[in-house]
Amino acid sequence: MSVRTAAAIAVVAGVVTTLLPLSATAASAAPAGGDHAVLRTEMGTPVPNGPLTRGGATESFDLTVKNPTGKAVEYKPWMLLHPKGPSLLQEKDVVFRVEAVDAPATTSSVGRQDGEWQGTFAPSAGSGNSASGFDIPANGKMTWKVTIGLGTDYPTNNGDFTLTATSYNNSVAAGGSDSHLFTVDPKTKTGELKTWFKQVGSGKDGQEQRAYLDLNHQATGDGTFATALATSLSLSHPGEQAADFRLQGLIDGRWQDLRAEDGRYELPRIAKGFGAASGVHTLPLRVSLGLDTKIPARTLVSMTAEVRHDGGSRPLRTATVTFPLAPIVEPVTTPPVTTPTTPVTPPTPPATTAPVQQAVATGTGTTSGTTSGTTTTTTTTGSGVTTTGSSAGSLATTGAGSATGLYAALAGALVALGAAAVWIGRRRRVGA
Repeated sequence: MSVRTAAAIAVVAGVVTTLLPLSATAASAAPAGGDHAVLRTEMGTPVPNGPLTRGGATESFDLTVKNPTGKAVEYKPWMLLHPKGPSLLQEKDVVFRVEAVDAPATTSSVGRQDGEWQGTFAPSAGSGNSASGFDIPANGKMTWKVTIGLGTDYPTNNGDFTLTATSYNNSVAAGGSDSHLFTVDPKTKTGELKTWFKQVGSGKDGQEQRAYLDLNHQATGDGTFATALATSLSLSHPGEQAADFRLQGLIDGRWQDLRAEDGRYELPRIAKGFGAASGVHTLPLRVSLGLDTKIPARTLVSMTAEVRHDGGSRPLRTATVTFPLAPIVEPVTTPPVTTPTTPVTPPTPPATTAPVQQAVATGTGTTSGTTSGTTTTTTTTGSGVTTTGSSAGSLATTGAGSATGLYAALAGALVALGAAAVWIGRRRRVGA
């Protein structure tokens, strides 16, 4: 809020608890110094002085603006209406007209700066500079007749209202603004719109860390809202990292993604006619950080809800909640640990030593078997044929089967007998 806006609100702070903010035009036109704030406004008794009804008769009163100083002061009228009740007023909800009594010809209009109702008037075309306002003469005054009433659509959940006469160029002195309370019939017990979050829980759902919350709305007092209610959510967190929020609502019995536009998530509308008899309207929500988040660790997140009239921009109510969120934890895949094993070598069977067998030479010079080994035995026959055999090996199998050993023994015996016979024969020849 600008300094000028703050000063303008301070003018009527003792009379009205909430004032409409200055429009951009009013703020730019406000004087820089405080010497200009010298005017005083006076509101006469409304006629007829009774309750206003929706679409019923209007009331009128005289508005007089006085300048107690010795030089002319510009006055730019600003009529601020502050209703009791939760609904914001539309332009047509209040009847407003202004006619000149002791002042230049006047034209009036209604505006809704920041969603609030405000009435203004200015010199008519041809009677002065309509953009400048009225010059209240030194030690002089000007008077207008102001008419006020209720439109047929004045909200049923709103009641009485206060109307304050001030200026948007900060020319009315502090404490110099007059006001009047207008009553409304039928009498309405005004309530409020309550909006709050309830943290339901949090936990891990798969890989996601989710927070579960309920967003609640409740209206109190008489009457209902004449429009649907729109709610938008915004999420924030400390730091500059991209958050990649994932927000879902339990809508029509299933969780549905809510999409953000310009950083705001729009929720389903609450239908027109919402009031105390509607009870508490609850929308379950769940929120988490997506895979694209740059937030490295658990952090605090703030969620703010703004409730407004459907089609409006000014919040009727806001609510904020803070809760922790953590990023998705990627699963860590650990390769299986394998213990190296030493190959098992089958035991080597013990070596077997075959009985030493000696090959026998026949008279034709052939051997009876194949020998292997490292130690050989040499036998020389009388015919000069030499055979060798292994002392550490075995004879090759020739297919004779188990009888081979027997035949070899017999052959050895025959060889021995033959050798003996040869030796005996030689001795006989020698003896002869």
